[in-house]
Amino acid sequence: MSSTRFIHTTAITGTALASLLGAALSWGAPSAAAAENAPPSWESTALDLPTAHRTTQGEGVTVAVLDSGIDPDHPALKGRVAKIGPDFYNSDGLRPGDEDYGVHGTAMVSDVLKAAPKARIITARVIDDSEEQKLERLKDGVSPLAKGIDYAVANGADVISLSLGGGMFSDLDGSELGAASRAVHKGVTILAAAGNSGDELNDGNFPAGYPTVISVAATKRGGARADFSTVRTHNTIAAPGVGITSALKSGGYHKVSGTSPATALASGVTALMLAVNPDLTPAQTRAILMRTAHAPSGGHNPLVGAGQIDAAAAVRAAADPPRIDTEPKPYQGEMKHFASPTGTSKISHPPIEQDLLTIGLGAAGGGLLFVVVGLLLALRKRQGATA
Repeated sequence: MSSTRFIHTTAITGTALASLLGAALSWGAPSAAAAENAPPSWESTALDLPTAHRTTQGEGVTVAVLDSGIDPDHPALKGRVAKIGPDFYNSDGLRPGDEDYGVHGTAMVSDVLKAAPKARIITARVIDDSEEQKLERLKDGVSPLAKGIDYAVANGADVISLSLGGGMFSDLDGSELGAASRAVHKGVTILAAAGNSGDELNDGNFPAGYPTVISVAATKRGGARADFSTVRTHNTIAAPGVGITSALKSGGYHKVSGTSPATALASGVTALMLAVNPDLTPAQTRAILMRTAHAPSGGHNPLVGAGQIDAAAAVRAAADPPRIDTEPKPYQGEMKHFASPTGTSKISHPPIEQDLLTIGLGAAGGGLLFVVVGLLLALRKRQGATA
């Protein structure tokens, strides 16, 4: 599927983003009665969210949802979005409130809040809601996504949720890779959708393919890979992604499928972990999600990575994380690599392997002999025919 947003067969239609061009907008916290969670579907039991929520609901953790914008007045979002950032994807002429604006983003924020109801949400618009995407690069060569990631970090994001990829993100982009690396270096965990092309061409995509990003596959009931979920060796973990009840921008709720809702749910679970232990590094977060997941038969695989997330187990493990040292260290010991070959001039090639040379010349000579013999036979046959 070429779309940058990763909702599969039941893709949402409609729109609205709560973002003002070029400026951030802060929203006060209305009464709790004004907000509500999207109705739970099977993902709640599959992730064991009720058990996890007895420990934490994501208090004090900021999740940045970089998407197509939102409708901040939807009951599932109302009073729960702390800041709506700039529209970095501002080339389509759409504005907040337009019909085709903020459809996907509204659904994704509601899914993050299902997993982490008390997380602080910030958003910015980096894609639109159309099926076909054009590669968008700003005049300075920096993509909307890269600018969105930098914005999220500058505004205190602890987790960045990217339910997007494919289409305009099919190819590696230096500005996005750099932004993702800067974010992780500053301690921000990034999760991105693996993609929905598993039942088609199984196209790879970014940002899920970046090494600093946690790639999220989608599962169906029972924990097996959803048929559409892209199969890649870089898939890290998986989360429910079939028939997830999500906010409908035009009002109410509907069921959506894709690695998009899977990523939003996984981002919410990550927020739960950070609420228990704010000092978790991205490397520790990744390790805990993988080690506590429901491992597939045979272990880690390209279908679902380390398996479907177990939110309750991940929250418990966050309190006592594994020690993962990611600091750079000086090389110890005798240098044995990356030097010029002994006895070889820096301006000449090393001597060719004699055995390979002999075999190559022999093969070439034999081939030439066959050609000569063939020509002679053809010439004799022709002369005999004309005699």
